Amino acid sequence: MNKSQTLGGLFDLDALDISISENEAQMANPNFWNNQNKAQKLIEETNELKVKHDNFKELADDLSELEVLLELAQIEPDKEIITELDEKIEVAQKKMNSYQLTLLLSGKYDKSNAILEIHPGAGGTESQDWGSMLLRMYDRWAQQHNFSVEVLDYQAGDEAGIKSVSLMIKGTNAYGYLRSEKGVHRLVRISPFDAAGRRHTSFASINVMPELGDDVEVELRPEDIKMEVFRASGAGGQHINKTSSAVRLIHIPTGIVVSSQAQRSQFQNRATAESMLKSKLYQLKLEEQEKKKAEIQGEQLEIGWGSQIRSYVFHPYSLVKDHRTNFETGNAQSVMDGDLDGFINAFLQYELQLKNPQ
Repeated sequence: MNKSQTLGGLFDLDALDISISENEAQMANPNFWNNQNKAQKLIEETNELKVKHDNFKELADDLSELEVLLELAQIEPDKEIITELDEKIEVAQKKMNSYQLTLLLSGKYDKSNAILEIHPGAGGTESQDWGSMLLRMYDRWAQQHNFSVEVLDYQAGDEAGIKSVSLMIKGTNAYGYLRSEKGVHRLVRISPFDAAGRRHTSFASINVMPELGDDVEVELRPEDIKMEVFRASGAGGQHINKTSSAVRLIHIPTGIVVSSQAQRSQFQNRATAESMLKSKLYQLKLEEQEKKKAEIQGEQLEIGWGSQIRSYVFHPYSLVKDHRTNFETGNAQSVMDGDLDGFINAFLQYELQLKNPQ
């Protein structure tokens, strides 16, 4: 099958086998654990290679099975065979899309876990409810990809929804996928909170950062950090340990504020908050380099008209459109149920084109 041959060109199974064997030979060396950090990195690299190998092998097997079914359907166009063929094509297509998506992830931290923050814009209950809808959307997306979700910090809305939430989404390539979501998301709908049934527009800002490993050095000077302790809010549902001692860290030079209330102790929450702060400071450093600014301290993303990356329209029609890539779908409910892969794939393709213009 031509598609299988194309995939074989993209992924060399023999080369993967050689790399895995070479790594396993190093792991069998009696001195392997002399450098624990190096050893751990090699183990993680080997596990990733094995996952790539197994995923591709499974996809290749699926395509071979489809080829056999297709030949049977051509010889004897039986209704059951054709129905089975259609179903297997749909499953294989989803696997193929997922596989192609991973090929586009080449960034330094794309394999990392992701820290995702949701901040509703101005608008009170309307925007806070929109924030909770986005929280559900990302939770559903993570479940579909077998990623785990940990709520690091949860601030409930006054009447409904959320004031803010910070999530740790764990899984290979979580950051690589979710970095496409960074920006302002706009909702247009008939408000369930408006007795007159009028149409409302709401905004929420999404920030996404990689969880940094120990190999990334970001200096946190004690004199630059102010720590506040508070009781965890009880509105986070099953994710929140309601008896935990929550910690808020304020980075005085930049004004960055991070909070953690999900862990069991004040010590654990401080460690989690410090990890979040390091990611934010590293992100700030990268933005300074990219934008060639000496100072961007205090600069905030405007949450309002004209700054959105994606619009979700529920009324007077159903449409979700990404304004960077122009990718869109009329099935808004499916998107809200976590079907984001089309948008993520379009963004990664768009990013690739920007890096390699024709």
